[in-house]
Amino acid sequence: MKFTDIPTERTTASTDAILALLALSCAFYLYSFETQELWKRKIWILIFGFIALSSTLGAVVHGFALSPSIKYLIWQALFLILGLTVALFAVGGVYDLQGYIIARQFLPIMLTVGVGFYIFTHLYSGNFFIFIVYATLVLLFALSVYLWLAINGKLLGAKFITLGIFISIIAAILQSIETISIKFIWEFDHNGIYHILQIVGLLCLVAGLRQSLLVPR
Repeated sequence: MKFTDIPTERTTASTDAILALLALSCAFYLYSFETQELWKRKIWILIFGFIALSSTLGAVVHGFALSPSIKYLIWQALFLILGLTVALFAVGGVYDLQGYIIARQFLPIMLTVGVGFYIFTHLYSGNFFIFIVYATLVLLFALSVYLWLAINGKLLGAKFITLGIFISIIAAILQSIETISIKFIWEFDHNGIYHILQIVGLLCLVAGLRQSLLVPR
């Protein structure tokens, strides 16, 4: 495989690779300590695992000069993984708001929504703007849940989780502005900016999750 010649695609691939390594590290970190919240930990490990996988695929599709057919297959896998990842954010929020029983009942519903999102984007030729709208709506739900938990002091670490989700929403909005770019040593387009913000968001998320998982309910 040959590396792409487009500078902004290279920085996008690089930030995607960094995001993948960070997400994988977050997953292993959550797994490394004892907690009574085993089901909740599994959900968030799965979220970080999906982020790591999607970012790895993103690094490949942005960083290499691939044939259209290979790119198409990678994007199909990416849309499916991203749809499921966002759906699990909502499940995590429901768990912290309503507990294990309700969250477990909610899980198949949101997984169906995630698959439905993939089918919908497939019908519209993989329009990435559809993902941004879908992700923003679901993340706004999760944001409202954790903001309420933070304001009412119902969950230790909720402030950091709220901040992490808020940063992810801002990142998704900025990613939809294709003309945006910044230059700091290298040039970053809207995708690179999205990845940089997501890196910060993941750090906030894992900090909040650590606090919430280490404290018994």
